[in-house]
Amino acid sequence: MSGGGPPRVALVGANGHGRWHRRTIAQLRAAGRLRLVALVDVRPLEVDPDAPVPPEAAVFTDHRAMLAATHPDVVVVCTPPHTHLPIALDALAAGADLLLEKPPVLDLAEHRTLAAAADAAGRAVQVNFQALGSAALAELTGALGRLGPVTGIATLAAWQRPDAYYARSPWAGRRTVDGRPALDGALANPLAHALMQCLAVAESVTGAPVRPARVEVERYRVRPIEVDDTTVLRLTPHAGPPVLAALTLAAEEHVPGEVLVTGERGRAVLEYPTDRLRLPGDDAPRPVPGRRGLLANLLDHRADGTPLIAPLARTGPFTAVLDALRDAPVPTLLGGDLVRAVGDGPERVRVLRGVDAVLRAAAETGALPSETGVPWAVRPHVVDLPAP
Repeated sequence: MSGGGPPRVALVGANGHGRWHRRTIAQLRAAGRLRLVALVDVRPLEVDPDAPVPPEAAVFTDHRAMLAATHPDVVVVCTPPHTHLPIALDALAAGADLLLEKPPVLDLAEHRTLAAAADAAGRAVQVNFQALGSAALAELTGALGRLGPVTGIATLAAWQRPDAYYARSPWAGRRTVDGRPALDGALANPLAHALMQCLAVAESVTGAPVRPARVEVERYRVRPIEVDDTTVLRLTPHAGPPVLAALTLAAEEHVPGEVLVTGERGRAVLEYPTDRLRLPGDDAPRPVPGRRGLLANLLDHRADGTPLIAPLARTGPFTAVLDALRDAPVPTLLGGDLVRAVGDGPERVRVLRGVDAVLRAAAETGALPSETGVPWAVRPHVVDLPAP
């Protein structure tokens, strides 16, 4: 552990999305907020001119060897989700605080194990749902009174992912890897922020984290993967308004990601990737600048007790949804005239005809596609959860 100098930080999973963390770390290092002591990856480090490896940073292929050699104060974990728990437990046991990439874990049993380990070690665990640091989200939750009683919260995101995306790693598009859940679907991985933003709004409505009573989900795929690339999920909580997520990676046109909050007196819309907000009375969406970085927030928490933005406990409802989906049937495979290919080679995408309109209708009405006569929709998988 460090003495009087800046906290010693290590990054496990330094390639791929880990390069985003390397750039953040480089900025904080330049500001004197931290020392980067180690980078870990099973593959040779990718060169990133925006995040050169400083001379004091050692490079490892094994996180346990890194922990024993460098004794970091903070460990950033950006590895495949099914590997998070063992790496996180080792880091906590070594006395480090954690910034854990989302999703933190893949079921409630792992969530409880991680929470117990953090409590026993007296360490902090922050989850990298970075959109929770948005000033636009804070303004939205602070303005809920203008909407009147909130009757529904929904999110819509329509993205595309090419063939190369599903060839990026051995766990891409997989339901399980080595006997452990992987759940590399649209909801659990690339569009996880959309659902977490809704859960954060719902938390503001009720004053407590969401406790799901029922989860209904329709999951589809347009290619031979094991998980969803198109999902419509409705969460009915024990208290508070319903939450609906309408998401696809087989979009016709790109929709970055919207959170729609409907009340008896109006609707607010937050475009969460761009921090553009439209409240009742606004002529158009307007940018709300300012995002608090989650690693910087964790460093502040260590220094002076600043509350964490995304502590592990706040992500419990998200993990509860993943837990409910773990035993869901394999997503329905759609094909024929419904699906068209655009482009070729690794950059080929598959587009689900009409999906944008279907998802827009679901987000705006709160109804599942199977409830509105969508021809290709199937009955939802339903999980009822007991009261806490």
